[in-house]
Amino acid sequence: MPAETDTIAAISTPPGEGGIAVIRISGPQALEAADRVFRGRRPLADVPSHTVHYGFVVDPETGERADEVLATVMRAPRSFTREDVVEISCHGGLIAVRKVLELILQHGGARLAEPGEFTKRAFLNGRIDLSQAEAVIDLIRAKSDEAHRLAMQQATGALSAKIRSLRERLVGLMAHIEVNIDYPEHDVEEVTNRLIRDACGSAIEEIDRLLKTASQGKILREGITTAIVGRPNVGKSSLLNALARENRAIVTDIPGTTRDVIEEYVNLGGIPLRLLDTAGIRETADAVEKIGVERSLHALREADLILLVIPHDEPMHEEDRRLLAELAERPAIVVVNKVDLPGRLEADELARLAGD
Repeated sequence: MPAETDTIAAISTPPGEGGIAVIRISGPQALEAADRVFRGRRPLADVPSHTVHYGFVVDPETGERADEVLATVMRAPRSFTREDVVEISCHGGLIAVRKVLELILQHGGARLAEPGEFTKRAFLNGRIDLSQAEAVIDLIRAKSDEAHRLAMQQATGALSAKIRSLRERLVGLMAHIEVNIDYPEHDVEEVTNRLIRDACGSAIEEIDRLLKTASQGKILREGITTAIVGRPNVGKSSLLNALARENRAIVTDIPGTTRDVIEEYVNLGGIPLRLLDTAGIRETADAVEKIGVERSLHALREADLILLVIPHDEPMHEEDRRLLAELAERPAIVVVNKVDLPGRLEADELARLAGD
């Protein structure tokens, strides 16, 4: 039985200018909804599944053509949602795709889909399980080749298969125990404490392995939040621009140029980094800069990794020492900047404070 009884429609491609946009219609009345606005050689209700048809989307009241389109028909249950689905490929841009969707909603009897509702229906109708549903958004948001590979494995059921196998083993163990209790006279293998201990131990090891891959997957999915911190004018924004390979942050010789946290994603060796360029940390009477410093300290506390920038052309400041002490127990990398200038930084003191 379908999980929903109404028919939904939405634009499935990103907004903006482009050659093609796709509008998806799904539900028990999807073919009828499309036929009310689609004009081709044959009504879509009469065509076979998984076929593509050329035609126009027209306003049924005025006969005015909204766009020249291709309509793809996928009948239940051989569709993503396991419902009747029609995908209308029209010209991209703002106006054409909006007009086509409006005609479908106004004359086709469909309602606008909620965010993620097509995937929700696929889950409720048994097309995908929960882990596969979660993988759909991971696949869309993948920021590296490795993140895409893992999301694709999960979307095609790799994780589900491991969980299903684990569950079957545990259910089998429970059944074995119950048979021994309820039918001791039957000729079945005796359940011993060692057998139970070994089976449960093996299951726990498998669960631990899955949990470890979950933390690795979180890093690939969301990236490592990396805060670039340090005193004002030590080159934090220059480091961000160098890693991002573009002038993402303003760089000047004036201390306190950065007043807010600037965010940028970069990909290093297949690992996405969410870089946060923070305001220089120092005592200040400037109200705006003080807010920036507070946000810097918050970013420092929340970061998975910290890049502490210390300039090569200045002696160690008290603020440098305080930050080094605060980061002693945190995952942090000390970045010595401005090495092209005459050195005044005491390397021995830095090594001692950094624990290296």
